[in-house]
Amino acid sequence: MTQPVAGLSRLADRYDVLLCDIWGVIHDGRVSYPLACAALTRWNAEVGPVVLISNSPRPGADVLPQLDGLKVPRDTFAALVTSGDATRVLLAERAPGPAWAIGPDRDAILYEGLGLEFATPEAAAFIACTGPYDDEVETPEDYRVRLEAAADRGLTMICANPDLVVQRGPKMIYCGGALAQLYEALGGAVQMAGKPHPPIYDLALAQAALGLSGPLQRERVLCIGDGVPTDLRGANAQGLDVMFVAAGIHGAETLSGEGLNAAGVDALLGKEGVHAAYAMPRLVW
Repeated sequence: MTQPVAGLSRLADRYDVLLCDIWGVIHDGRVSYPLACAALTRWNAEVGPVVLISNSPRPGADVLPQLDGLKVPRDTFAALVTSGDATRVLLAERAPGPAWAIGPDRDAILYEGLGLEFATPEAAAFIACTGPYDDEVETPEDYRVRLEAAADRGLTMICANPDLVVQRGPKMIYCGGALAQLYEALGGAVQMAGKPHPPIYDLALAQAALGLSGPLQRERVLCIGDGVPTDLRGANAQGLDVMFVAAGIHGAETLSGEGLNAAGVDALLGKEGVHAAYAMPRLVW
């Protein structure tokens, strides 16, 4: 059974390091959550390093201005690692390609300096996917015909964002992981480096170790996230404790008013075959 926790301070003597998700935990894509930011700031100053670990398809350096714009204080965290950072390694191995790049123009920074060339789906050697071209209106079904043809050609998809959906304000939008899920269902091969896959955790733990006075102890690392298929499944695979934040993409099932629906949390996690050591409605100190 998952243990409800009133605040992050209750765990300050149990853990040294936090690997904390971003979208759904400290902001919703439009506004930041001041209480969550304040809690991480206190931990980062008084307990140990906070490493933000995001499935953003863009490199961490490019996500920082977005966090600034959302008024997430820089002292909220010691380091930031993204799926984009980890995915660049996979992309560099396939340069010069050419790649069929699926995703909005804002994600083009992912490819800078890698020596990749780009082509139409018919001429590409592999697929590089960051998400739909227009995530405000498109769904995975808009890509079915093109992805079927790519799967028939045996192209591998490198997906830079394993998230299926994220919450943007009150709206759920599709991410790269939803396109990758469809591609696999069509028989296509997919490679990913973000959560729940190991490469992003290797990067995050290496960053966390830089902020410790002694060696990193995995039993004293706590992951925090709202995504069952990414945050929780990834932490479980790494053997790391994890705290589930209910007020994210699964809020309809796991919140009861402003409080935690503990039975709903256990039902969801049981259905998905994952576990969490702790749960909170929202991240607070």
